Amino acid sequence: MFRFWGSQEQQPQHDGSSSQSWYPPSVMSTPSSSRPATPSAASSTGYASPRIHPSSHVPPAEAAGVIAALKDKSIDELRKMLSDKDTYQQFLNSLDMVKTQNNLKDELCKENLQLAEENLKREPRIMELRNQSSIIRTTELAAAKEKLSELEKQKEEMLKMNSPASLIHRIQESMNKTDEESENLHQKILDREIDLAAFLQHYKKLRIAYHRKSLIHLAAKTSNI
Repeated sequence: MFRFWGSQEQQPQHDGSSSQSWYPPSVMSTPSSSRPATPSAASSTGYASPRIHPSSHVPPAEAAGVIAALKDKSIDELRKMLSDKDTYQQFLNSLDMVKTQNNLKDELCKENLQLAEENLKREPRIMELRNQSSIIRTTELAAAKEKLSELEKQKEEMLKMNSPASLIHRIQESMNKTDEESENLHQKILDREIDLAAFLQHYKKLRIAYHRKSLIHLAAKTSNI
């Protein structure tokens, strides 16, 4: 007999939840949220075909690529992807954008490993340089500080020797020495130990030198140095 709409006999219903899916709710949607299933497929199986929507952060070009890879899949293939994690993972790894990301990850891991190996190779040299630096700090640096201290001491002595007061004192000593020489020469002429011509020549030079030094000494004392 023909069954009319609204008859009391209930048609058998299939619960789509009998095939357990490991997908999170965000990747599943109602049949009305995407392309409707064909009447033949829906009526023959009793299941609504799964709809997978790209997340909002996926670029449109990449989302279009995922849709293009899914549109040729059969209902059974899509259902298997929902229930079998390995099948889904295999499909995911076949996508170009995932391949690109995996290749980039592999390259970065390889570069990090190479850098780590290079750092390990440099470790002996780094330890050697640290030891040399420690030796320099304990030996060569100490010797350099001692030499610097000696040079600074010599500098202080030279500045002290060439200070204005020291120069005036040295001029005074030179004056006294010249004056003493001239007095000794005068005593020799009195004792007739030297002839007059030699006395006059030598004595004149000594007195000129004495008076020159006396003038320099007077100018140094009266100046601002």
